[in-house]
Amino acid sequence: MAEALGSIGEPGKRIYSVSELNETARGILEESFEEVWIQGEISNFRAHSSGHHYFSLKDSRCQIAAVMFRGRNRGLRFRPEDGLLVLIRGRVTVYEPRGTYQVIVEGMEPRGVGALQLAFEQLKARLNAEGLFDPARKRPLPILPRRIGLITSPSGAAVRDLLQVLRRRYANLHITIFPTAVQGKTAAPEIAAALAEMNRMGFHDVLILARGGGSLEDLWPFNEEVVARAIAASRIPVISAVGHEIDFTIADFVADLRAPTPSAAAEMVIETKAALEERISFLTASLRNSVRLLFSQLRTRVEILSRSRSFRLVENRLGVAQQRVDDAVQRLRYSWRDRRHRLRERLQNSRAGLSAGLRMAEWERSKRRWESARGAVQLQIQAMVSRLRSAHREYLGRLESLSPLGVLRRGYAICRDSRTGIILKNSADTEPGKSLAIRLHQGGLDCQVKEVKS
Repeated sequence: MAEALGSIGEPGKRIYSVSELNETARGILEESFEEVWIQGEISNFRAHSSGHHYFSLKDSRCQIAAVMFRGRNRGLRFRPEDGLLVLIRGRVTVYEPRGTYQVIVEGMEPRGVGALQLAFEQLKARLNAEGLFDPARKRPLPILPRRIGLITSPSGAAVRDLLQVLRRRYANLHITIFPTAVQGKTAAPEIAAALAEMNRMGFHDVLILARGGGSLEDLWPFNEEVVARAIAASRIPVISAVGHEIDFTIADFVADLRAPTPSAAAEMVIETKAALEERISFLTASLRNSVRLLFSQLRTRVEILSRSRSFRLVENRLGVAQQRVDDAVQRLRYSWRDRRHRLRERLQNSRAGLSAGLRMAEWERSKRRWESARGAVQLQIQAMVSRLRSAHREYLGRLESLSPLGVLRRGYAICRDSRTGIILKNSADTEPGKSLAIRLHQGGLDCQVKEVKS
């Protein structure tokens, strides 16, 4: 073994340490591959808590380790994930502590689909999974908003068209314009801040995000997650009016209502005066018809109840109760008259049978007893009459609640054909010249039809 080692370490041969070898290899690779473009599929992707991205690039036969540091991946529009085919720009190096051959990625873009389109689809799928696009969470717009907030660029053509339509449709509107950028890197945070501020004010009935048409890059602020979450958090209904009819943004899916253009948003947020008047007329006619139908149903119900066996039974019971009250009052009157007569006779007999002094004393005692008895009888009579009156009022109240006369007392009338006695419910059931008998609350009328109105 000593001879073998001696032969390897012959004078004149360079001996490297592990660190020296890795450092030399790194220098050669970085000098030879200062910038390289590599296409491959991402696998084993891992986003570290430090913000760096670690993954592998592979094709059908080989793979290579790759790292994209936080300062570079912050600028990505899309989120890297396993299975995604990408084209990267970077430099080849060696991670010396492990001796690992790897690529330091400085730029990345998806293959087959644009970075912006991929970012759009990824964010759309994620927010949809969270329920931000659910129709159940969308709120209806107020029928006639009086205070409208516009979040847009005040110098754009979209705001001028929108204001012109709003003033033409309804002049008495209070419109607040919250100026923001609608393009560029500062646009998304400005739009989100405007939504939060107008919600904090709590003054407006509806908010409109407005911007004219443009490319996907121009409309990108309305595809940012910060704007989508600000719309979802708004307590005020939000209309998204971004781009042209063919343009769709994330804001369109999250908003309570999507308008194809800013001008269309103005037409959707408020109806014309003529449309409102027509709607009010329709609702008034519908209410009038409903009231008429309700009165007709109640009138029919009263007529049916007046002919029902239950009504007659209650009426008969009330009549019996009234007779009982009358009989009881009459009996009380006779009883009191007889008792008073007997007491008077006893008093007179007592006076005649006693001496003057004794007659006077006995008369006084009898008088007191008579007055005491009269008071007791009067109290009993009053109590009995009070109970009978209460029962009488209760029966009268029941009869009144069921009696059709109560309906007639409120101004209604029952109209019958004088010849057939049939109750008329429709003007088409009679004709001019026919005789009618009209029952009122008090009395009735015999009339002749002069004209029939439908």
